[in-house]
Amino acid sequence: MTTLSVDTDEPVFPGHYPGFTIFPGVCVIECVHLGGLAAPPPGVRRLELAAVETTRFLSPVFPGDQVETDLVWTGGPGVWTCAATVSTVRGTAAKVRLRFTAEEAA
Repeated sequence: MTTLSVDTDEPVFPGHYPGFTIFPGVCVIECVHLGGLAAPPPGVRRLELAAVETTRFLSPVFPGDQVETDLVWTGGPGVWTCAATVSTVRGTAAKVRLRFTAEEAA
């Protein structure tokens, strides 16, 4: 699991839904991407994002939220899939599945 505090001064906020400021979906996907790079599957030396397979946004992420990302890895040598549930205190914000190519440890 990875955790990120969404700073209220993030440069992505101005102009993103004026009057109803939310953390952009692409930033939520990037949280999963960076979480995957920070917590790779055992035995993997290097990961590279190959595809965003699916993304489903279920509730908004607001300025000041703490985002928790729960990662589940499946796959094997060379190709791994990261299925992630992204949550805030209000519940599940998104479900994201990313595919990575991997360099396995020797």
